[in-house]
Amino acid sequence: MWSDNCHLFTMSEPWSRQEVEAAVADYFVMLGKELRGEPYNKAEHNRWLQRLLVDRNRGAIERKHQNISAILIELGYPYIDGYKPLGNYQALLGVIVEERLAGATRLEEVVAADVESKVQGPPALQDILSILVPPPVREDGRGRLYDRPMPRNVRLRRNYLEIEARNQSLGRAGEELVLRFEHERLWRAGKRSLADRVEHVARTRGDYLGYDVQSFEEDGRDRLIEVKTTRFGAMTPFFASRNEVDFSEERGHDYQLYRLFSFRHEPRLFTLPGPLRSSCQLDPFSYSATPS
Repeated sequence: MWSDNCHLFTMSEPWSRQEVEAAVADYFVMLGKELRGEPYNKAEHNRWLQRLLVDRNRGAIERKHQNISAILIELGYPYIDGYKPLGNYQALLGVIVEERLAGATRLEEVVAADVESKVQGPPALQDILSILVPPPVREDGRGRLYDRPMPRNVRLRRNYLEIEARNQSLGRAGEELVLRFEHERLWRAGKRSLADRVEHVARTRGDYLGYDVQSFEEDGRDRLIEVKTTRFGAMTPFFASRNEVDFSEERGHDYQLYRLFSFRHEPRLFTLPGPLRSSCQLDPFSYSATPS
């Protein structure tokens, strides 16, 4: 164990282009399989790269794959769910990921079909309350010891994460699942009259309110829920309108963001209570412009 740690903290040589290209190529193979629903083994891929890159251990390769996840998010692409995005990466890595994406026609076709495909409805679940998990936490990561930060001015060809966020069938399926979740939560708490009053306001009143589901705390107070749904991992960014951000400020004591992720096969849910400016890092994504 001590020798592994020594290797980790003394190995400071930047990755070569050949090493980075091998790690990126392997990541893209796994990503393609994940999006197509094909089985693969991350540990086996890591061991194969260790044999190819003799100076890089398991942890270094895993962190490089996490760095690739962070870059793909910046470029508007989904990432491999098992590789939590890790920023502050080697400049060369960003260059090679963009180079490879430019020629990855098949991957682009798979991603485009995935984010635009119609969702028939929420999946059946044996215990709907079991989908609740803690919110994800960003990692500082020891990979920052020898990976340089990279200033980026990224021009997106197509932001597939934004396209997925506009998928109305996916959004509606997520809202319906949260509706069932809230009914069951209150029902099991013995608050059956409140459970029966849970309302899908995005459908009954319109989608301009700043929230999607009217629910309740066990003491009868309002719980106003905005639902954001993705087929991808927990760290996938979601998109919030100015109206949604403002409403979360106005009704901060009652407001909760419900983030559904991994919606494709095994939906999971975490919640962020209070104003979005307090629970999230908000980045400007678009601007409204008028002639000056």
